[in-house]
Formats: sequence, structure tokens, C-alpha cells
Amino acid sequence: MTALDGVDVPEDAWLVVVDMQEVFTGESPWATPRFDHATVGIERLLPRFTGRTVFTRFVAPERPQGSWVPYYREWSFATAPATDPMWELTEPFRTAAADRGDPVVTEPTFGKWGTSLQSVTGDHPHLVLTGVSTDCCVLSTALAAADAGATVTVVAEACAGASDEDHERALAAMRLYAPLITVV
Repeated sequence: MTALDGVDVPEDAWLVVVDMQEVFTGESPWATPRFDHATVGIERLLPRFTGRTVFTRFVAPERPQGSWVPYYREWSFATAPATDPMWELTEPFRTAAADRGDPVVTEPTFGKWGTSLQSVTGDHPHLVLTGVSTDCCVLSTALAAADAGATVTVVAEACAGASDEDHERALAAMRLYAPLITVV
């Protein structure tokens, strides 16, 4: 066991770095104000999870369906193909994933929990979630994973929301799921 802010995390836990991508930086309409703060927190965690880190990427579906149709009408800039540079992981994560051989799971959904992530981490893992946006992709991943039986620890200082208020509201919502989800 290793401790994160006093919470025991088993040695076989997986660090899941959610959507640390170019599209959430700079002048993008989806820029996350504290992206750099989350980056620092994640960088501190990476050495603790060598061989047990997975990065995720959000991309637009080729053909949006259902509720995604009006979503992409509102966010038409984001209909770029999965190969567009805006969907790339930012540095230092692009290099870290390549150098360390960490898997990268790409999904056209906010939540990343599903068969692709399960094939890396197992069906009922302990996940340590970090990344952006706390109030969207991290929240969606945490709830689905916990609902499926994964134990989830969310590292607040290694996440960033669309705003500080949204970040805090998402953390508060995830705290409601204790003991399935623990926020540290």
C-alpha cells in the first residue's frame, strides 16, 4: 500500500490521466484555466505509477448521433478528425506515454470507463483519476467506473475544471459517492 493524502492506495492501482490534450489549452473554446496546475500534480504522481499509467484522449465521433448531434452543432470547431493536432496529448504527457510505453485510450465520449480502459486496468481495479475537466470527463469516468465496481480515488490537485467553481462542484458531487469514490 502507498498513501495519497492519508488514503491507502494498493500497489497495483492504476493512474488514469484523463484528456490532457491540446484542445484544453491556450485559446481553445474548451481551454481549462488551471490546466498547468493539474499538469504539475500529475507529473508528481507519474513516478509512483510506472507500468501502471494509462492516458486517455477525447475525440469527436466520425458521425455524431443522438444527443451528440446538437452538441457538435454548438461546438463545430471540435468536429475535427481524431488525427488533428488539437486532440494530441500535451507535453510532457505525449513524450511520457511514448517513452514509458504507457497505453493511450481514445474515446468519443466524456466518460472513459468502458471496454478499452477495462482491457488495460482489469474489470474491478483501483483507479487514481487525474486530468481535465473535473466537471466533465473526470466526473463521467469516475461515476461510470465506480458504478461498474472499480474503486476510485480522485486527486483534486491533479485535476482542473472549466472554472474553479465547476471544479469544486464536481469534487463535491463525487464525494457523495463515498466509499466508492474518494477525493484526496
